[in-house]
Amino acid sequence: GDREVSTVVSGSVFTPEGSPPAGGWPVVAIGHGTLGIDNPCGPSRSDKLLGALAFVTPFINKGYAVALPDYEGLGARGIHRYLDARTAGLNMIDSVRALRHTFPDVSNRWMGFGHSQGGGASWAANEQSSVYAPELRLLGTVAAAPAADVTGFVDKSLRGELTADQLLTMPLIVEAQARVHPDIDLDDYRAGAAAEYWSVLTACTGPQIYQRAQAAEQLRAEDLAPRTAEAADRMRQLLSEWALPQRPLSAPLSVWYGGADTLVDADWTAAAIADACAMGGAITVQFEPDKGHGDVDLVRQLKWMDQRFADQPVPNDC
Repeated sequence: GDREVSTVVSGSVFTPEGSPPAGGWPVVAIGHGTLGIDNPCGPSRSDKLLGALAFVTPFINKGYAVALPDYEGLGARGIHRYLDARTAGLNMIDSVRALRHTFPDVSNRWMGFGHSQGGGASWAANEQSSVYAPELRLLGTVAAAPAADVTGFVDKSLRGELTADQLLTMPLIVEAQARVHPDIDLDDYRAGAAAEYWSVLTACTGPQIYQRAQAAEQLRAEDLAPRTAEAADRMRQLLSEWALPQRPLSAPLSVWYGGADTLVDADWTAAAIADACAMGGAITVQFEPDKGHGDVDLVRQLKWMDQRFADQPVPNDC
């Protein structure tokens, strides 16, 4: 890739109790949703994994070993490349390697599951797996409400059409890009209440999070629109460089998304699926027109994963 320096990424790994099946515990890597962009925002920093425990427990109970990366820049030092799905996807793959280094009796057969930011990570892990981790046997990944291509944030912000959820996400997108690219002038992307409450809007810990409701109430769409055409073009370009798909899938992909999603627009996801299908992937699509960002049909996605772990074919909706 573009960065040959090694980075340290933290995470958490688990195996079920009892004796493993022949060949070792099959593995599930979990991509968590947005928790923030600062070092303390990594799930491994918290006993309850900052809410990610709700995803870990069902897989452990089903007899899977589980790897949960914090993502680069969360948990450990470094800059978190928020919504750079490829980096988070490589973090997911490396978490499987870390799990297998940590515990004996862990299989090289694995699957990925992710929601939201983690949905993009899980999708990207699928794309990267065949080139980055040929020693592991990927059977498939689930991407629920995935942040695959969020370039549309820029144009929606210019039109004043960001939803309330998207208004609260825009500062994280801009702040993360400015940390990766220090020449970005934050004031090209914030005014009014956004400028006044910027540290509150980008925090994940501390007293600032208690001021978030107050900040959200005062945010106006125009407070987060790029000030100039150049600033808009720059952000659009940076986000498009991180967008999925980037290469053909290594294994089947299951995408769940809802038509009433107020964080990741359904048409962004539909377009990313169409592009991935055009690259020749096998994708099972579950679109629920009336469902929102968090209303994932977990039962159906877990069943899909069971089928793939059993080496059974799954529907290709491309």
